[in-house]
Amino acid sequence: MPYLSQIFIYPIKSVAGIPVQQWEVTKTGLKYDRQWMLVDEQHQFLSQRRLAKMALIKTQLKDEQIIVSAPGKSNISIPLHPTAYEENDSITVTVWHDQCVAKLISEKVDQWFSEFLEQPCHLVYQPSDSIRTVNQQYALGADQTSFSDGFPFLIASEASLALLNQQMGLTLGIQRFRPNLVIADCTSYAEDTWRTIQVGDIAFRLPKPCSRCPVPQIDPETATRGKEPLRTMARTRKWQNKVFFGQNALHDNAGTLQTGDTVIIQKIGPAQPPLNL
Repeated sequence: MPYLSQIFIYPIKSVAGIPVQQWEVTKTGLKYDRQWMLVDEQHQFLSQRRLAKMALIKTQLKDEQIIVSAPGKSNISIPLHPTAYEENDSITVTVWHDQCVAKLISEKVDQWFSEFLEQPCHLVYQPSDSIRTVNQQYALGADQTSFSDGFPFLIASEASLALLNQQMGLTLGIQRFRPNLVIADCTSYAEDTWRTIQVGDIAFRLPKPCSRCPVPQIDPETATRGKEPLRTMARTRKWQNKVFFGQNALHDNAGTLQTGDTVIIQKIGPAQPPLNL
C-alpha cells in the first residue's frame, strides 16, 4: 500500500527546504510553504533559475521565527507571525504571469540577502488578504496557492527517483526536485496515472504533470550546475519538448498530514505525460 514517506516545506521560495514529520494543511497548501519570496528591484520573483546560490540558503523554524543561514553569514531571524508585518509597506510582485500584493519585511533583511546573493533584492511576505488563484485551466474557482510556481503541492515518488538514478548511474536526492510530498511503496511513475488520491484525511486532485526547469541540475550542497538529471530525462521523460518529473496537485480540504499516512488511489487515467515507460 502506498504511503507518505516524506514531507517538505519551503517557507522562502527557492531556498533549501525543511523536512517535517507532521504538518498542517491550509487553504494555500502546507502552512508557511512559500509564503516568503525574494524579488529583484523590478519586484520580479527570484529563484535558483537565475541565482543558483540561493540553494545554499537554509531555513529552520524555531520559537516563532524563521532562522535563515548561509555560508559566511551570521544567522538572521524573520518573524513567522503575520502580525509582525501588518504595518509594513506593500508592493505588487510578479510570479510568472501573476501579480499579487506582498508586504516588505525590513531593510536589514533585504541587506542580508542582497549581500549574500550579490544581487539587490527584497524579501516579501504574502498576507492572508492577498489571494492568488490557481490557473483555471486546471483548477476550481476556490483553489489558491502562495508564491509557488503555480500549484500548492508537488508530489513525487521514491520509486520514480530510484529508476531515474538507476538510468543515470548516479544517486541524486529527492531534494533536487523540490517536492512537498514523497510517496513510497508504489511502482515507478505510477503517479503519472493518478487523478485523485487520498493522503490521510486530505483529498488531492492531480491535474497536471510537472515540467522541469534546470533547477534539478543544481547541487543543493554546492550550488554548482551539472548536466544531470535533465540529460537522462531528455531521453526517458521528454514530451512536447519538455521533461517531466512529479505531479502538480490541488487539495480539497484543510487538515494535517503525517509521514506514514496511507495513500489511497481513488481515480486513475491515462499517463501524464503520455510516455511509454
